[in-house]
Amino acid sequence: MYYVNREQLELRLQCIPSIAQVMREIQASWDHKMVQGLAQERALHLAIETVTDVGSYLIDGFIMRDASSYEDIIEINAQEQVFPKELTPVLLDLVRLRRPLVQEYFQWTSRELHPMLAILPDVLEQFDVSVRQYLVQELGA
Repeated sequence: MYYVNREQLELRLQCIPSIAQVMREIQASWDHKMVQGLAQERALHLAIETVTDVGSYLIDGFIMRDASSYEDIIEINAQEQVFPKELTPVLLDLVRLRRPLVQEYFQWTSRELHPMLAILPDVLEQFDVSVRQYLVQELGA
């Protein structure tokens, strides 16, 4: 029997629609100003943390192999078919942004629109749907 913390998963999954919406709004009204640059950084950071938190909860709950890195979290969930394989490269690219955003933030170019903003909203929404389907498939309603 698995113990999957569905409450914590749900709290994190509920963030995805807002993150996706903000990403779309930033992209639609991009003006190269610092405020939007910082909003973009925060949206990307929240997307990374949400995806990796969800992935970690699934790894722990379903007793998958231990992850050694953020990329490993994505790869393990991909191997377990939590989400469609075509999401894997995009999610890997997303988590690779964590270090530049969190540790090397002083080098981040805030006044440029990051190219991932164009595809991430749809990817995050697909991730959300896929995780929910995976939970139903593995645990039932």
